[in-house]
Parts: sequence; structure tokens; C-alpha cells
Amino acid sequence: MKTEYKIFAAVAGFLFAAAAVYGFYTHGQTGHLEWIGTVALILSGLLCAMCGGFFWFVARRIDLRPEDRDEAEIVEGAGEIGFFSPGSYWPFGLALSASIAGLGLVFWMWWLIALGLIMVILSACGLLFEYYSGTRHAVEH
Repeated sequence: MKTEYKIFAAVAGFLFAAAAVYGFYTHGQTGHLEWIGTVALILSGLLCAMCGGFFWFVARRIDLRPEDRDEAEIVEGAGEIGFFSPGSYWPFGLALSASIAGLGLVFWMWWLIALGLIMVILSACGLLFEYYSGTRHAVEH
């Protein structure tokens, strides 16, 4: 986690510096501050700072991982990374429903937005509970 919080902190610092330069430059060119870009850069910097702060907070509470130590060997990072569903169709359904909701937002069709959001909720529930029901449900003997 040490590496992650350093990356996010560096990006946050860059965004804050870019916001200052952008604000100074637009004020010098036009005589007034261009608020949209300046606020967007500041909010992006705050978001990166929030993520960096979370990773810093977590990094203090867990042991160092192999990628956080300079003397670590490659073999120390081997092993199981996590569980990934081998043949799930739910991510496709989730992407399709988010696309429908986004299409509704683009054309400002409230009924399409509502349909897309309902589909997003159902798809997310399907993805979440995939291994608790249906054919993938673990059978207890």
C-alpha cells in the first residue's frame, strides 16, 4: 500500500499545481478566473488526495507486502491473487444496463434513465449473489 499512496499523493500534488497554474494563466489572459477548469482540477486533486489518504491509513495498519520492500524477491509475490469468476455473464449485463442509463441521460429520456437504473440495480444484485443462488450455489451434504 506504500506504493499506492505515494502515487496518489504525487498525482494530487500535480493536480493542485496544475490548478494554480491554470487559474493564474486564465486570469492573466482574460482578466478573470475561469472557474470551471480550476474547480475541476481542485476537485480532482482532492479526490486523489482522499484515495492517497485512505491507502496511507491502510498501509500503516498492515504488514509490508513484497512490492513495498526493496529487498523482496519475485517469488514472494507468487500464489493466489484472488477469486475471479470463470464464466459470468453478469458483467456484460451490468455494462449494458449502465449504457442504457447513460443513453437515457444523453437524450434526457426519464423513462430510459429509470429503466437503465433499475437494470443496473438488478444486474449488480445478480453479480453480487451469483454464488449464493442458481447453478453455482454450493450444495451442502
